[in-house]
Amino acid sequence: MEGGAQDKMNLITKARKGIITGSVRKVARDEGIDPRRLSARVRQGHCIILKHKSPLGIGKGLSVKINSNIGTSPKHCDLAEELRKLDVSIRYGADTVMDLSTAMISETRKAVLKRSSVPIGTVPIYQAIVERKGIEKVEADDIFYAVEKQLKEGISFITVHCGVTMKNVELAKKRVTGIVSRGGSFLARWMKHNKAENPLYAEYDRLLEIAAKYDAVLSLGDGLRPGCIADATDKAQLHELRILGRLAKRALDYGVQSMIEGPGHVPLNQIERNMRLQQKYCNNAPFYVLGPLVTDVAPGYDHITGAIGGTLAAYYGADYLCYVTPSEHLRLPTVEDVKEGVIASKIAAHAADIAKGSKKAFDYDLKFSRARKKFDWEKQFRLALDPEKAKEYRKDSEADSKVCTMCGKYCSMK
Repeated sequence: MEGGAQDKMNLITKARKGIITGSVRKVARDEGIDPRRLSARVRQGHCIILKHKSPLGIGKGLSVKINSNIGTSPKHCDLAEELRKLDVSIRYGADTVMDLSTAMISETRKAVLKRSSVPIGTVPIYQAIVERKGIEKVEADDIFYAVEKQLKEGISFITVHCGVTMKNVELAKKRVTGIVSRGGSFLARWMKHNKAENPLYAEYDRLLEIAAKYDAVLSLGDGLRPGCIADATDKAQLHELRILGRLAKRALDYGVQSMIEGPGHVPLNQIERNMRLQQKYCNNAPFYVLGPLVTDVAPGYDHITGAIGGTLAAYYGADYLCYVTPSEHLRLPTVEDVKEGVIASKIAAHAADIAKGSKKAFDYDLKFSRARKKFDWEKQFRLALDPEKAKEYRKDSEADSKVCTMCGKYCSMK
């Protein structure tokens, strides 16, 4: 086959033809697996590879990845600050960044794309609503126009709330907190105003055609994720999950890569069940979870509640964790909030990788432990997830060259 014809094929089509692409080889090398095995998982819909100058793999048998959210709002719009959040996200280990801007949308996205060294995701419906100045004025064509516009600019993946339907919106009315997804609530309002089905569901093939054209990944959004512990694993959430599973199968048949977004606020004792249900309904498609947050009562500490839930979710099969910051539910995150959220999610992902038997993750900890045993403080700082904080604590301890002030001369390892 001529190179030009091959170049026009998307990744799944190439995998079906036995073509091992450069992006597959790069991800396989990064993950330490056979590229043919990875290609097979892409073909089966169990792994995705985000198209980017530095392609990224997410899914079965790969290390757990994390995402950071940034973006402007009408209440706080500072492009320079959002770019600092981008830099901090990447510096502390975010594998991807989502631009969720609802003000200066195009300007922010273009600046983020230009600056970022990792894949960028978006939620196109935000642009459709902002540009039309209200959900009531949005037409279906506006949504699909925003999708294509953003993919054409180089966005690697988009969240699309295709599983929010007229039927399951009714189920959500029985909840304590209703619909907490911004995209989900926009579409619920659109359906109520227009007395029509969600266009992302009703015209799903149109979405697939656009995604296939740009070889983009669809992140099938959890528009009905639970917003509190009382709403976890309810009928609305599970009805949407079943729909997303069917849509993921249609995407795979069409040659489009997809992943499934998941909850939300979920108590610890329901996390394993949620992961198992996703695997059952969605044919082991990559699972992208927000948190889960394991309690509702920790404002200011939700990066911790999210990391607790994220660790367990990743251990039971989630492939991709969306960070939660300390300012969740309270305000637009600051640069420092972003840093803390990324590090908390990085800890969760790394802990899950260790628990699942990752040699790479285990060896990383082993290097750190050997440095600790040798009192090699500089090596510990280099290996730490937050070197600056470790150095600061060490400096403040007024310790000698070996021990710290916890035990002093009674240090057990000394």
